[in-house]
Amino acid sequence: MVKPNKILANCTGFEWDHGNDTKNWDKHDVSTRECEQLFFNKPLIVKRDSKHSGFENRYYVLGKTDMNRLLFAVFTVRSEKIRIISARDMTENEIERYKK
Repeated sequence: MVKPNKILANCTGFEWDHGNDTKNWDKHDVSTRECEQLFFNKPLIVKRDSKHSGFENRYYVLGKTDMNRLLFAVFTVRSEKIRIISARDMTENEIERYKK
């Protein structure tokens, strides 16, 4: 597991791909606001996604929204901005791992 502070320490906000603004909502009913909330609530589990880190480092995060919705999201960091690639509800296995 990667320490979230190490990856996120220099991040100054979020960058959204306007071509994909509604992708997470259309596929998984996850809003951009919920995606952003993950990074401000504890606990936050961040891990490098080495399998999908080719051109750039990708990470996944297990976290919760302000309404305690448990989400899994994949993101990268570009120019000190968090760029969400995808987000969805956690699976049962992810929930177990998150709660430990």
